[in-house]
Amino acid sequence: MPFSLDHIVIKATDVERLLAFYSEVIGLAVEKAAEFRRGEALFVSLRVDETTIIDLLPDGGLGADSAAHNMDHFALVVGEDEWAPLMGRLEAAGVAIEMGPAELDGARGRGRGVYVRDPEGNRVELRYYG
Repeated sequence: MPFSLDHIVIKATDVERLLAFYSEVIGLAVEKAAEFRRGEALFVSLRVDETTIIDLLPDGGLGADSAAHNMDHFALVVGEDEWAPLMGRLEAAGVAIEMGPAELDGARGRGRGVYVRDPEGNRVELRYYG
């Protein structure tokens, strides 16, 4: 049986701050934000592709430097033509590149990528396959 990534859940002390980062800086589409803000949904989602989402779940008190973070990183693939605009948005938002650009191995083979941290301290690999 083949597997694919369905979703990732990130616990956040500030959901709105993460929502802005992933939607405005990274460029992911937002789902259920209105329902979340009205208290009708437990979390807000960001659409990665047709079959994959990232859920942002409120977690008061976790903190960006907490040892409770149990995820090293997750990787998002962008199209090669989206790479330069994404790097521009990261720079404009003042997001530091922690590592890269470098050739990195991933699920689809070798690609070019960078590592950044989101506003809650989660490590995110951004990559493209050329």
